[in-house]
Amino acid sequence: MTDVLTKPRPIRLKGRSFLAMALTPELPFEDWLVRLDDLAARSTGFFMRRPVVLDVSGLDIDRPQLRDLIDRLATRNVRIMGIEGARPSLLGADMPPAMADGRPTADIEEPAPEEAGKARTAASVAPPPPPPLPVMPKAVPSMIVTEPVRSGQSLIFTEGDITIIGSVASGAEVIAGGSIHVYGTLRGRAMAGTMGNASARIFCRKLEAELVAIDGYYKTAEDLGPDLHGKAVQLWLEGDTFKSGSLA
Repeated sequence: MTDVLTKPRPIRLKGRSFLAMALTPELPFEDWLVRLDDLAARSTGFFMRRPVVLDVSGLDIDRPQLRDLIDRLATRNVRIMGIEGARPSLLGADMPPAMADGRPTADIEEPAPEEAGKARTAASVAPPPPPPLPVMPKAVPSMIVTEPVRSGQSLIFTEGDITIIGSVASGAEVIAGGSIHVYGTLRGRAMAGTMGNASARIFCRKLEAELVAIDGYYKTAEDLGPDLHGKAVQLWLEGDTFKSGSLA
């Protein structure tokens, strides 16, 4: 009885994936921060409550420069949760941790010692696995939302497309790994192709968006121009250039 009570229990490690925005600053930082301020001014609350990863890959900077950039972003309410692409010499205990490309993970359980030993023994005598079956193409997953997306709401579905049978209010945002379809008015922010899908598109019956983005490239309401305002349109990328077409 005593042995059972005092035997340590294995620790369960939970795998989890979170969506963060990646910022890729450019030198000189002064000019880049001006452009960032312009984006924030034209899309109020764009960085509010949003975790951000700072990608400094390929930048020839030192630690004081990086520290100063993080501090200046903090004054703009941009919270840096991690740094990607930084040399070890740039990082320190007073900075966000180093990060790399995230991948979805399952739960990870620490095996008991005797179970781990059995697993190694079984693996040593197990026959070779059979050849894998052909992988059939999977249907693209999608989310269908039958209610309007209200101001202040964030609708996130990184696995595929989002279809909204209604409108997206000003101050709301829709984030999809695939395309975004809005059967009503798009007034908030729509970000498609967020997992690197440059072929994603944005469709809406009436365009009044504060901001649209595909694969990280964005345009604000002022950039879209008056000829698209209030129209039924689709938006897509060709290279790094936004293209638009009528749905009428």
